[in-house]
Amino acid sequence: MVHRITLLHSIDPRGGKVGGVETHVRLMLSRHPDTVSVLLVGIDERGDLEIGKPVEIEFDGRRIDFLPVVHVPGETMRAAAKTISQSVTLRFTLGVMRHLLTIRRLSAGDTASTEIERFEQAIPARLIGHPVVQLVHNEESKGDKMDSLIGRYWWIHRLNERIALALASRVVGVNPNIVARYEREMPRVARKSEFMTVSVDTERFPVAPFPPSDVFRVVFAGRLDAFKDPPLMFETLRRLHAKLGGKLEFHYIGTSDPHRDTEFAAIEPFTIRHGFQTGDGVSAIMRNCHAGILTSFFEGMPCYLLETFSSGRPLGAIRLPQYDPLIEEGVSGFLIERPEDREAAAETMADHFVRLAADIAAGRLDPEAIRAKVTPYSVAVQMPRLFERHIALGRAGARAPQSGIASPANSRSH
Repeated sequence: MVHRITLLHSIDPRGGKVGGVETHVRLMLSRHPDTVSVLLVGIDERGDLEIGKPVEIEFDGRRIDFLPVVHVPGETMRAAAKTISQSVTLRFTLGVMRHLLTIRRLSAGDTASTEIERFEQAIPARLIGHPVVQLVHNEESKGDKMDSLIGRYWWIHRLNERIALALASRVVGVNPNIVARYEREMPRVARKSEFMTVSVDTERFPVAPFPPSDVFRVVFAGRLDAFKDPPLMFETLRRLHAKLGGKLEFHYIGTSDPHRDTEFAAIEPFTIRHGFQTGDGVSAIMRNCHAGILTSFFEGMPCYLLETFSSGRPLGAIRLPQYDPLIEEGVSGFLIERPEDREAAAETMADHFVRLAADIAAGRLDPEAIRAKVTPYSVAVQMPRLFERHIALGRAGARAPQSGIASPANSRSH
């Protein structure tokens, strides 16, 4: 018996979109068991595929079915939308609706389920006719700094959230604060919710000794969205560079343009921009660095954090509650509370990084101990649980299909 999972996400598996959600989706594509087949409904980034026509592609050594429902160029994918009409999420969701009948046909299997990463896809996901697993990747709040249209149209985001959570068969929050909010505010949703972080591929991100270099190397991977607070990150690195007598390199992995923040000019001379990298490329760069940095106003559970630790590298961060079990002073990095004054935050972080660099140079930090922090979040531990949730929901759905919604038994198998 083969279980069919339909993934809805605005990604081209052949493309260069980066982020924690995209890392999770790629792991679903590459690490599904042999008893599962995957249909990815996504975006054609290259413009070389026929929209609405499924193709079989190879991804990381696995065969998957890919159905592009809209064409969006890569440069558009990586830019934050300024108007509703520019929204990639909206264009993708409308594409899903246009090709819903095709998706329903292709989604059939012995048992089947659907997974979505964004609230906006909840209604079309439910209309596919199978149980829906809703992953919740962020816990942003009204007034938080963000580049996306969510900040401007907050009430629409909250409405989408309410609809999505009501329609979902299972809700997975990637940090405990998300599930705790549902317990306080939405008890019915909480009863079908669980906490499970995104997973880290510990095989792709092996532990390694610290590089033998007197130049301290700090790495960051991901988008430089406003909620990441790049100005604080850059100002921290500027001060750290001065405190270390110029013996600092900043390695940035990602496709964002750091020049949009004026603070970047001061650190550009000692910044190495690696652009888009495959997972193997990110892993190699991390192993050649000493530490990571996070200054975000909010997060879910950053894949970048887990990958940094898997590589045996400590991390300095502005504290968020979900970091507490992972970032331990003297073992895996440091946390500081966010002061009101950005200058004070940058100075405090820079001082802590100086001490971290000294601890690494003196051999007081053990890469293996850092890596051990993320063992519970590894692909080997967590992904089987997620696939088990899908299969169990599919079996329950096959026993009791809902009236008015197509079930796999009534659809032509792909």
